[in-house]
Amino acid sequence: MDVITPAEKQKLQDRLNGLLANRSVISERIAEARALGDLKENAEYHAAREQQGMEEAEIKRLQDRIASAQVVDETKTAQGVVFIGSTVQLREEDDDEIETYRLVGESSGSEDPDIIEVTATSPMGEALMKARVGEIIRVNAPRGVKCFEVVAVN
Repeated sequence: MDVITPAEKQKLQDRLNGLLANRSVISERIAEARALGDLKENAEYHAAREQQGMEEAEIKRLQDRIASAQVVDETKTAQGVVFIGSTVQLREEDDDEIETYRLVGESSGSEDPDIIEVTATSPMGEALMKARVGEIIRVNAPRGVKCFEVVAVN
């Protein structure tokens, strides 16, 4: 089961709505290509059918994901405790630099270069979940264990 924020659910729903709206456009492309004649060597027809198949698979995936996702009520999370949607400032052990992370259910590709998005299912996300200010978290990274101090939670 996915745990996502309301904003992430809305983004998934918008993507699904766009794909559903595009169904009629693809059907028209297929009909126009079919009208051109021989289907064996009709590249437009095969390309439209392939796009239709990929979009239908994506529609199914999004519908299943939205149906099974648990949406987090960000207003009911405890203050000072990291949960999905939290922005966290961390300092790596033996380093004075503070970096800002956001715990997300699904990476949104945020444009903010100052915030590093971390999914809840990643090693960093699992270590951050339910951490509090002042705690030291241990992250089992691919290149070994790293320790971070939780400096602030917003």
